[in-house]
Amino acid sequence: MSLPHAILTALLEKPSSGLELTRRFDRSIGYFWSATHQQIYRELGKLEAEGLIRALPAEQPVRGQKKSYEVLPAGRAELARWTAAAQDPKPHRDTLLLRLRAAAMVGTAGLEADLRRHLDLHRQQLAEYEKIEQRDFPPGKDSAQDRLQHLVLRAGIDLETFWTQWLEHALAEFAELPGRDAK
Repeated sequence: MSLPHAILTALLEKPSSGLELTRRFDRSIGYFWSATHQQIYRELGKLEAEGLIRALPAEQPVRGQKKSYEVLPAGRAELARWTAAAQDPKPHRDTLLLRLRAAAMVGTAGLEADLRRHLDLHRQQLAEYEKIEQRDFPPGKDSAQDRLQHLVLRAGIDLETFWTQWLEHALAEFAELPGRDAK
């Protein structure tokens, strides 16, 4: 049920059209909660039907004009309720870890190259997050909103740092495995 809450959050930050929301998801929220265009538009319809958001009145009715949405008081209340509710952590599921476990049974052919590819991808994501941090969170930018948004970004930085360090360790271990391509 988190996608509706991600949309409510984004709309509280700035009323937007579905297209604008999709673009904003690609640049920010999508780093930790992804959604397709279709999912976003479907949720906008549901949120509007539930009375949590509304389409802003158009200045001039034009056929094909994109609707912009804003959060209604009921939407704000729902987001506050959801934010305050306790939630248990979700179990971590990662196919790379499962593939490593399976490699113990069937051999490691092709896996080292994919570990290196993953390492490159995590390094790229870490560099992107660090660039965003430098751009968007200079020293002294410390309102409550800034600090909480920076905290989310720091989680991304810390996770990517973990993955790059773990993958470097895994590759070092991998290189020392006896007969790693046979089983």
